[in-house]
Amino acid sequence: MIRQQVRLGDLLIAEGLITSEQLDHALQQQKESGYTKKLGEVLVEEGMVSHKEMALLLSQQLKIDFVDLYGEKIDFNSLSKFSISLLTAAKAIPFKEDEDYVYIATSDPLNFDALEALERNIATKPIKVFLSLVEDIGHIFQRLEIIKKTQSIAAEVKKEINNEGSKGAEGDASAVMQLISLIIKDAILRRASDLHIEPELRSMSVRTRVDGILQETFVFDLDIYTALSSRIKLLGNLDISERRKAQDGRFSLDVAGGKYDFRLSTTPTLFGESIVMRILDQQKILLKLHELGFEGRNLEKFNEIIHAPFGIVLITGPTGSGKTTTLYAALNEVKSIENKVLTIEDPIEYQLPLVQQVQVNERVGFGFLEALKSFLRQDPDIILVGEIRDFETLNSAAQASLTGHLVFSTLHTNDAPSAIGRMVQMGLQSYLIADSLVGIVAQRLVRKICTECKAEIKPHKNLLRRIERWLSEDSKFYAGKGCPKCNNTGYSGRLLISEILMVNETIAKMVADESSKYEIARYAQENEGFEPMIVDGLSKVLRGITTLEEVLRVTKEV
Repeated sequence: MIRQQVRLGDLLIAEGLITSEQLDHALQQQKESGYTKKLGEVLVEEGMVSHKEMALLLSQQLKIDFVDLYGEKIDFNSLSKFSISLLTAAKAIPFKEDEDYVYIATSDPLNFDALEALERNIATKPIKVFLSLVEDIGHIFQRLEIIKKTQSIAAEVKKEINNEGSKGAEGDASAVMQLISLIIKDAILRRASDLHIEPELRSMSVRTRVDGILQETFVFDLDIYTALSSRIKLLGNLDISERRKAQDGRFSLDVAGGKYDFRLSTTPTLFGESIVMRILDQQKILLKLHELGFEGRNLEKFNEIIHAPFGIVLITGPTGSGKTTTLYAALNEVKSIENKVLTIEDPIEYQLPLVQQVQVNERVGFGFLEALKSFLRQDPDIILVGEIRDFETLNSAAQASLTGHLVFSTLHTNDAPSAIGRMVQMGLQSYLIADSLVGIVAQRLVRKICTECKAEIKPHKNLLRRIERWLSEDSKFYAGKGCPKCNNTGYSGRLLISEILMVNETIAKMVADESSKYEIARYAQENEGFEPMIVDGLSKVLRGITTLEEVLRVTKEV
């Protein structure tokens, strides 16, 4: 390797990423830490540069090509021939090999001693160094660790399956069922909402969605996949011989002392069927509104609109933003022995007491529209329509609201004012929207900072620039450093941030007059106390509940 003398601070100043004063401040911070941190680490912690900015700068200045590791086909089995301790010390991953070189990706190309030690260990070929992001290198090391941990489990399952093969399917099911129970129990202990089993070219991976983010938890050889997928499909009463089309099912299991329902979905992919299990915990649906994240003025507004005598209340947001959970929490607030509540859902995820729940069945011609029409003959007080997908359902919901019923439903829009335009776009007349609409809630889910490893931080300067008009001089920001309790993610749990547009007489008139969403939003902000979602999010950021990155990930500044 050719050593190059590079002064990182000078490069960053030359590129205009930091100033001389900021460099002096970072050097002082490094000195105060006893030089336990590298200058680059201090600069990232202080929010002056990002990992990606540093990587691209070093790539340019050192004339080292940048590589996206997720675009490379890494053979994890071949990585076992390298010393893991040497790879870790060099923060490097061998991602390819040919007759001349071993190609190495590293997040620290200036760590010459560690890279030279790695090159000496390889011995037979020189190395060719590429630059990669520190996060990508970290994820590859995580997968290596996962593979190492699961090798013994996979070997035991293979051994049991082979030994019991002569005894027929019952032995196979017993061996594979142990593995399924292990995977499901691990997902529940991680507080996962979904479990993904995905076949790849040479292996299969198991990923769990925790707080909205997927994490890889197991990796097995591909020969285990067929037995595993067949057994899961049997649990969900699916056709195990059908691998060419998608299927849906459901099953229940007792896990870790609790009873859980699992909604099962399979879909054919290039290497086999992708299997997703939604984990349904009945206790989760008993959340109160303030536990979801409604607070202050937004909580007052939401309570007011869900206790309206009639009209439509809409919950909006993208898939996975917690709309169904909010609807169920609202029903928990308003249901009683004195009123009749009917729901139309696809599918029914949770069972609620004092609520009559109806499952949509399109195969027999019983969809949202047909169910809604039948509901009006059932003498309901409150109707929940899982999702408004077309004009017919929307029109029927509006008619139901105008005849004295309170209707809850969901739409897919980015913000609350946009829901009005979406209803017009679906074909409902403006005067009907004005007469029927009570309020619109737009929401997103953000991850909460882990309380065990929470620490004050300085966000990246570009993030601060985007929200500076909402900040004061003494604004403080927090993040989780990562600990065993939060699986080193820095986050634990989720809560919603929201904006609520209440439709009063003036706004109803603006809707009937076909005012634009911008005019409606501006009037509501100036006269009715309407606050965009980012305001609710920043309130939770400045109180140390979530991070600035999380809020800006799901909202935009206005």
